[in-house]
Amino acid sequence: MARTSLKAKQWKMYDIRFTQWKELKQPTKYYNRCRVCGRSKSYIRDFGICRVCLRKYARDGMIMGLKKASW
Repeated sequence: MARTSLKAKQWKMYDIRFTQWKELKQPTKYYNRCRVCGRSKSYIRDFGICRVCLRKYARDGMIMGLKKASW
């Protein structure tokens, strides 16, 4: 799990940038995080979640049109 202070900081920056439509003073400090667990690495932009959560949800069938491949 990600550290809660970093998650809170990123969500605050996200709120300022995308809901209040204000410019950030240092926009390069903003980075993407998983919406489910808060993980910052291996983020998949198309789904908005990390690879771990994507694999779990794909295996459970919660993401439409995506299934775990096995051969």
